[in-house]
Amino acid sequence: MQFALDRPHRDDVRIAVVGLLGGLALWGLGLGMNSGRVFDGAWLLVPLVVMAALELLRRTRPRFAVIAGTVAVIADQFTQGSLATVLMFTDLMYAGALYGTPAAARRLPVVTGMLTVAVTLGFVAWWRQPEAVLIGVATGLVSFGPAATGMLVRGHREAAQAERLRAEQTALLAEMDRAQAVTAERARMARELHDMVANHLSAIAIHSTAALSLDDPDTTRGALKTIRENSVEGLAEMRRLIGILRDAGEDTEPVAAPTLESLGALVEQSRTNGLDAHLAVSGAVTGLPAPVELAAYRIVQESLTNALKHAGQGRVTVAVDRSAERIEVRVDSPYGADRDGPRAPGSGAGLVGMRERAALLGGVFEAGPQDGGVWRVRAALPLHTEGPLHTEGEDLT
Repeated sequence: MQFALDRPHRDDVRIAVVGLLGGLALWGLGLGMNSGRVFDGAWLLVPLVVMAALELLRRTRPRFAVIAGTVAVIADQFTQGSLATVLMFTDLMYAGALYGTPAAARRLPVVTGMLTVAVTLGFVAWWRQPEAVLIGVATGLVSFGPAATGMLVRGHREAAQAERLRAEQTALLAEMDRAQAVTAERARMARELHDMVANHLSAIAIHSTAALSLDDPDTTRGALKTIRENSVEGLAEMRRLIGILRDAGEDTEPVAAPTLESLGALVEQSRTNGLDAHLAVSGAVTGLPAPVELAAYRIVQESLTNALKHAGQGRVTVAVDRSAERIEVRVDSPYGADRDGPRAPGSGAGLVGMRERAALLGGVFEAGPQDGGVWRVRAALPLHTEGPLHTEGEDLT
């Protein structure tokens, strides 16, 4: 049933029509190929019509077309013979190698090649004349030649298809890499923007609330002074980030990233904003890898911002400990105590950003309450990135 439902390709219909009309024209002109024929007259039309019909199956049933076409071309040799029948047979051999199954396409040149050799040797042994070689040559031209050509064309098409698939896969992987790079860059920009601006905006929010809630000229003046300082510094940080994003060109000098040597200024600014902050450094904080130094600075900065927002009354301690293998930063602030002043709202993005910074460098990050009413933020960052410092869940103490 499936055999009857297959519709021939329009090109196959054209080939069949042209072949049939050409064969009829040759027959009408009385042009034949064979002299010692068994069947004369219109008998050559039988293999001609069969071969034209098989051309309709050259794509959909190539194996059947080759087998039936072989029978038809042999039958044509017992008639007056038609050049159109032979030419259509060569096309069937070509299509059999091109459109057949991969196994059939590989076997067809081998079988036709062996058939060519066998026909040549057989006629040479039978006729014992050099002209017998011409029979073998003709057999190779109508069988082995088209089959080998079809196999070569098939190989080129498969190679081209493989190259197209490889190019599509490469483009897909490149697009995935680009999307991941964009996502990573957006996450990095979000962390930088949050860490740079959140500290200043938190101080502005707290001191503006204090200025509005307290009817004291000195307190109001001091709050406004702090607000102005944080506004100017926050604006400078924003300009620095915008300058980095714009990448204005060669005339723009590179903006220096914050270093751990400027932690003193950061802690001093926290004191100005109202925190009782103190800094303790153990070991040299110079000569660190730039990503490690920036991450450590930002973690301390965000920890001080959180302390400004949420910590109770008491001392905030910043400790930096550098060893040969790692640098550890720790920020302890009062936790659970009542807070007299106003609080700034928080979203939790700061803890997420600090954890991401540590994870990207193969370090470990911890944040949570400790005994004695202390909220501790601690991060250990490796100075060499061969692997993480600790297994998951390992205590840093």
